[in-house]
Amino acid sequence: MRVITGSARGTRLQAPEGLATRPTSDMAKEGIFSVLHFEVPEAMVLDLFAGSGQLGIEALSRGARAAVLVDSSREAQEIIRKNLAAAKLASKARVAAMEASSYLAGCRERFDIVFLDPPYGQKLIEKVLPMVAEKMNPGGVIVCETGREVDEELPQEAGNGFVIHRTYRYGRARVTTYRRPQEEF
Repeated sequence: MRVITGSARGTRLQAPEGLATRPTSDMAKEGIFSVLHFEVPEAMVLDLFAGSGQLGIEALSRGARAAVLVDSSREAQEIIRKNLAAAKLASKARVAAMEASSYLAGCRERFDIVFLDPPYGQKLIEKVLPMVAEKMNPGGVIVCETGREVDEELPQEAGNGFVIHRTYRYGRARVTTYRRPQEEF
C-alpha cells in the first residue's frame, strides 16, 4: 500500500494487522481520486473509520488543506500517526481517537470531502450518514465504500439534501458518492 501521487508519492503506508481493517485497494483508490481530481486541492477532508489513514493521506498528498482522521482502534491511531509522519503530512492532519458517531456529535467543523469506509456488512454507513450530511460545506461530496458482494444497500438519501450521485465498482469494492443535486460538480 502506497501513496499514489502528489507530494508524498510513493510513500509506503502501514496497515493495522488482522481482519478488522481492510485497506482500500490501489484500483479503488485511483478510481476514487480520479472522480474527485478537481475537488481535492484546498479541501477540508474527513476520513471516518480511517484504519491506516490512506484515503486522508492521499487527499493531503494531492493538495487538500487539512484532514481529520477518525478511528476508535488504538492500533489504527498509532499506524495513522506513523503513516502521516512517513508522508511528512502530520502538520496538516489531526487524528481523532474515538467512535465515528461520537466524533460527529461533537464536531463543529465543516468538510468538503468525507470518506466513509467502515468494516463491511455492519451497516455503519447508514448510522452515520445523516450526521455526516449535516457537517458538509456547499458543493461537498460524501464517498462511501462498501463490499460488492456484501448485502449492504445504501439509502438513496443521506439527509440535508444529499442523494446518491453515482456508484462505481472497483474489484470487490463498491464506491457510492452522495451530492446535493443543485450543486453537482
